[in-house]
Amino acid sequence: MTHLQAGLSPETLEKARLELNENPDTLHQDIQEVRDMVITRPDIGFLRTDDAFILRFLRARKFQHFEAFRLLAQYFEYRQQNLDMFKSFKATDPGIKQALKDGFPGGLANLDHYGRKILVLFAANWDQSRYTLVDILRAILLSLEAMIEDPELQVNGFVLIIDWSNFTFKQASKLTPSMLRLAIEGLQVKFFAFF
Repeated sequence: MTHLQAGLSPETLEKARLELNENPDTLHQDIQEVRDMVITRPDIGFLRTDDAFILRFLRARKFQHFEAFRLLAQYFEYRQQNLDMFKSFKATDPGIKQALKDGFPGGLANLDHYGRKILVLFAANWDQSRYTLVDILRAILLSLEAMIEDPELQVNGFVLIIDWSNFTFKQASKLTPSMLRLAIEGLQVKFFAFF
């Protein structure tokens, strides 16, 4: 076991080996293979290429080097294309703070039977007078950024449950095609990469 696998339970180590093809003997080599691909995309500013960061993407793509690199590139490309979303990208930002207070997203205390973190969104809780849909998306992305630091969750993943009951027409009218595209692209890169 390497220092990058420290903190993983024996069960999660075995799951990483069996389901993700993670091998402690080749871990540093796997990471370096992805890192070496960074020069092929000079159009993207890769702000992080440290071992722990690249390992997240390898785990998300079951140690398929090229697919892990594609996901890493998509991650930074999305951030570059949406610079306004990532200004003041912290929990103290007023819009993000209010969205988080209203449970966007909410996390259940217990994991599911696969060890995945369960996130819940109650769409009807969105108070349009206090924050925007972009604030909700930013709150979700910020939460995912923080949670994915946990190696156990990198291996086991997340589940997102969205409850659309009592979602009003007035709320739905704010879901423009461009807003939906922004949300879907962001969630594909951030969320769906890790389960």
